[in-house]
Amino acid sequence: MHAYIHALPKVELHLHLVGSAPLDSVLELARRHPDGGVPTDRDDLVRYYEFTDFTHFITVYGKVSRLVRTGADITTLLVGIARDLAASNAHYAEVTITAFDHLNNGMDPAELSDALADGRKRALAEHGVVLAWIFDIPAGLERAEDERTVDWVLAHMPEGTVAFGVGGQEAGMPRASFRRSFDRAREAGLHSVPHAGETVGPEEIWAAVRELGAERIGHGVSAVQDRDLLRHLAHEGIPLEVCPTSNLRTRAVVDIKQHPLPLLLEAGVPVTLATDDPGMFHTHLDREYLLCHEHLGLGRGELADIARTGVRSAFCGPELKADLLARIDAVERSGE
Repeated sequence: MHAYIHALPKVELHLHLVGSAPLDSVLELARRHPDGGVPTDRDDLVRYYEFTDFTHFITVYGKVSRLVRTGADITTLLVGIARDLAASNAHYAEVTITAFDHLNNGMDPAELSDALADGRKRALAEHGVVLAWIFDIPAGLERAEDERTVDWVLAHMPEGTVAFGVGGQEAGMPRASFRRSFDRAREAGLHSVPHAGETVGPEEIWAAVRELGAERIGHGVSAVQDRDLLRHLAHEGIPLEVCPTSNLRTRAVVDIKQHPLPLLLEAGVPVTLATDDPGMFHTHLDREYLLCHEHLGLGRGELADIARTGVRSAFCGPELKADLLARIDAVERSGE
């Protein structure tokens, strides 16, 4: 199964820039900016990434994010992420960038755009991975600050920009409150991919669909609590970006054997596997597939179908989609 899973060509659709950074990349930044309060020893950093709950995770994420202060820091992270994606036979990834954090750290707006362009070129040239961008609002900001993210995206629109999202805390942060920002992004041609239903109930998934025009949902695991919602997601073909290890590490799910992924599949909901913050959660894309085989009972055909769902749900071009789907078919045939 290890060989079969690795052979499946994959896409990664739920991946945050800072949380995806390999340990070595974060150590490099921590040593480059020792005033940031992030451990500069590898073992200490591993322990630093042991989270007690979702709020603790958000706190640590914020500290690491504040290490990213220059365009060179952005490029360092992107090249490391592309290397790790290639190691799991992933060929395309949509990376979520929280532009507000980097701008708030003092990075020049044009410098951020240039760094993303440089990192994208190097990811393809050095590791054969196509990177695309999702720009998100970190929930909890004032409305004017939410708009600042949209202003930057619309003014700069780095090559590879495909979508707009919202992440961070869900409790007390109703998805509907972000409607104006999403309306502006959608009017500019960006896809809508908000996080919803990770740590709160299905009502926020409904809000993401109805108020934000969600075309995919980040996480969405609480959908299993609402049969009408499951039917709606299945009928409309709205995919969920499911991140099993992330759910465990943030305590959104307490036991892998209780993970709702099999129930989502049984209901006909499109599901794609993702890692969310693999650097912080000590995982990689191949491992997520293996986890679903070993603990949730998914077989070769089901894993190949999940890989196909990822490709079909991606915002990449038709030629890349067709190529990846053909290669998945070939791996499944050879693995039977």
